[in-house]
Amino acid sequence: MNSELKEVVGHKLLKEYIYLPSILHSKYEAFVPPVYKDEFDFHNPEKNRQIRDSEIVRLLAYRGNEVVGRIMGIIYHPWNKSKNEKTARFYQLDCVNDESVAQQLLKKIESWAVSHNMSDIIGSFGFSDKDPQGIQVEGFEYAPVIASVSHQPYLSKLVESAGYVKFKDCVSYRMQIPEKMPEFYSNIFHRILKNNQLHLLNFHSRKELKPFFIPVMLLMNDAYKKIYGFAEMDAFDIQHLADQYLSVLDPELVKIVVNESKNPVAFVIAMANISKGLKKARGRLFPFGFLHILRNMRNSKQLDLLLGAVSESYRGRGLNVLMGISLMEVARKKGLTTMDSHLILEENRLMRAELEKLGGVLSKRYRIYQKRLITGSNL
Repeated sequence: MNSELKEVVGHKLLKEYIYLPSILHSKYEAFVPPVYKDEFDFHNPEKNRQIRDSEIVRLLAYRGNEVVGRIMGIIYHPWNKSKNEKTARFYQLDCVNDESVAQQLLKKIESWAVSHNMSDIIGSFGFSDKDPQGIQVEGFEYAPVIASVSHQPYLSKLVESAGYVKFKDCVSYRMQIPEKMPEFYSNIFHRILKNNQLHLLNFHSRKELKPFFIPVMLLMNDAYKKIYGFAEMDAFDIQHLADQYLSVLDPELVKIVVNESKNPVAFVIAMANISKGLKKARGRLFPFGFLHILRNMRNSKQLDLLLGAVSESYRGRGLNVLMGISLMEVARKKGLTTMDSHLILEENRLMRAELEKLGGVLSKRYRIYQKRLITGSNL
């Protein structure tokens, strides 16, 4: 039975599109909603200017009056131009456990992409790696963390049944926060502390942290430029990130290393897990949702890594160890006992090896799929 597909036009349909996952997964205990304010901002070209540089389409699938699926198609012109590609993306695919619904949504986006002269499609992938990426294929026994997708295990099978194959995987690690760091790490830590040219900054208030936010994001622009899908942030993007995260960050869980010129050369940003708070708030910050989230942060036992980087010219000097030991000390004092690494590209062997040295175990896997499109040029 075919569904009726409607293009999302206007606020009413956009609202249906954004809130659909909470309806689809209302009986799935492990579902964690996103922050819905962030979702509306993502789809707002005044807040997310990458929309202006793209062709996009959003679709809803209906059976009668019931919404049974959604999908977004993206052609991000700056990426294609810089890489000389003709790649479309599908994003935010979610639907009931029905192969025909998934295939209908995907095929519609594929034909839309072909009509725009695209030769390939990948997904789930947004405008950049900063958007929750991939479709989860392993680790459903662990709660999703902020800025990662949440859906039921059947979704990957539906995508694969439509002819999609693995393009790239992202993985996350879970580890116990050690009571004591291995001795060789402690030796590195104390050696770097004696370096008069590098200084580890510890923060106790958001006021102290705020002046470093823009320099740290500029460092991320440089350090992440080789990561697949990364889109460089301008002042507008950085300010939007600051508005999104500064108010909820615990400054004690942010570590920055500066050089003799007081410029950041390395950083790590982490936060206490808020999954239970988001569930209780149902993804809504107001009127009282933020209170559930703050309460969860105070009582959480899990530390979630969000972002981290070391300037290319300072790599290999142990700065990750310096920040890591300091972060673990704070985490232990706050009663945090486990850590989630957040998503790491499977091919990032260096970072994976560091986590494995500390006892990290691969816990979740997210897959970005790909498919060659049938166009007039490859018939």
